[in-house]
Amino acid sequence: MAIFLFLILVAVVLGLIGVAAEGLFYLLIIGIIVLVADVIFFAARWSRRPRRPRRPLR
Repeated sequence: MAIFLFLILVAVVLGLIGVAAEGLFYLLIIGIIVLVADVIFFAARWSRRPRRPRRPLR
């Protein structure tokens, strides 16, 4: 969960710098790509079902 929040923070900072600084529009694009990749990664981890422990055979 910590890496998810860190990547969200990185994406926001890159986006803000890309919008605020003239000529650094590519940072906004990189921030958007990082945000989308992070959301996809988190959704993939969230959707995985936990495996049940196997019962020993008798």
